[in-house]
Amino acid sequence: MIKQSIITIATLGLLSVTASAFDTASCVGCHGADFEKSAMGKSKVVTDMTAEEITTALNGYKDGSYGGPMKMLMKAPATAMSDDDIKAFADKYGKK
Repeated sequence: MIKQSIITIATLGLLSVTASAFDTASCVGCHGADFEKSAMGKSKVVTDMTAEEITTALNGYKDGSYGGPMKMLMKAPATAMSDDDIKAFADKYGKK
């Protein structure tokens, strides 16, 4: 019982570290190195969006309330982002 609890706590700790260390490397295949492409010819160009639009989109992908027919492709990457990750990403790539 104690061993199982320690394993569970260690796993949750690892997941929280992983979630807060979001890396955009998996995004560039579809969105381009500078987020200048329309993913699969269907998405908005990220760098054409404001920080507020990016935040709304990523939070919507997380809860399933945003996106078209391809939205399920974005659910996992968006879910891996913490609120701080989303804010940092939106501030960095959002149109000024």
